[in-house]
Amino acid sequence: MTLVRVRLFAALRDLAGASHVEAEGSTVGEVLEALCLRFGERFERVARVGTVVVDGERAELSTQLAGGEEVALLPPVSGGGGSSGSGTREGRS
Repeated sequence: MTLVRVRLFAALRDLAGASHVEAEGSTVGEVLEALCLRFGERFERVARVGTVVVDGERAELSTQLAGGEEVALLPPVSGGGGSSGSGTREGRS
């Protein structure tokens, strides 16, 4: 097994009670599974629909880990008002 440092953001950080943890696994999927077992069902529900980044690059569950990588778990981002524009409002009449 490989030991990696995992950064947790937003709801995942809150559920784990820490912004950084360590976990073992040979793949991203194994690391995620270890963290889900450690932090519980709510953590798993959020983590499974989020994004995984390894050393700054998006990763799949099958991504192999050699050790020493930084894995970041980002929960899904909820959007705003549903407008597909630039996000700014022009003056109202």
